[in-house]
Amino acid sequence: MRNRKQLLRATLLTLSLLLARPLNFQAEPLSLVQPNISANGFFSVDKVQQGRTIQAAIVLDIPSGFHINSNQPLAKFLIPTSLKIEAPRGIRVSPVGYPRANLRNFSFSQDKLSVYEGRVVLRFSVTVPANFATGVTPLRAQLRYQSCNDEACFAPVSRTVEMPIAVVGANESAKRINGNIFGGSRR
Repeated sequence: MRNRKQLLRATLLTLSLLLARPLNFQAEPLSLVQPNISANGFFSVDKVQQGRTIQAAIVLDIPSGFHINSNQPLAKFLIPTSLKIEAPRGIRVSPVGYPRANLRNFSFSQDKLSVYEGRVVLRFSVTVPANFATGVTPLRAQLRYQSCNDEACFAPVSRTVEMPIAVVGANESAKRINGNIFGGSRR
């Protein structure tokens, strides 16, 4: 009877040690954490003059090892990247210009996928009418994308980027800014 109790204790101790120890099968754990993709809005000028058109952009910085589907994914079940701009009545916003996508193979798909990686610039123009009121006016960018790593895709994300811009009179000066996004001295 005593040997039986000792055998039972030894068996329970061995099992508890095995179960308490993390299992390692030499496989990398699958990252189930959404990547930290930054999304920021930029204008080509510090303020917009009444009656003028300016360039604007949403810039996404996607961490290494991750990608997002392009605006025209090659499979119907994939979620496309989309950007919609909300502006006050009277302000015109051009259609969004999406960059050329990369065609890549990933371990979770036999087909190539159309994706964006690294820095992605989504461009559009904003036209302010000549009679538009001066002052700060809000633009709101509604961004939707689905991010993935080399093994799996995450749930789609919807984000809002607030883009306030100062509207000034037609004769007031406006300075070009963000040349790294819009180019040097282009008008």
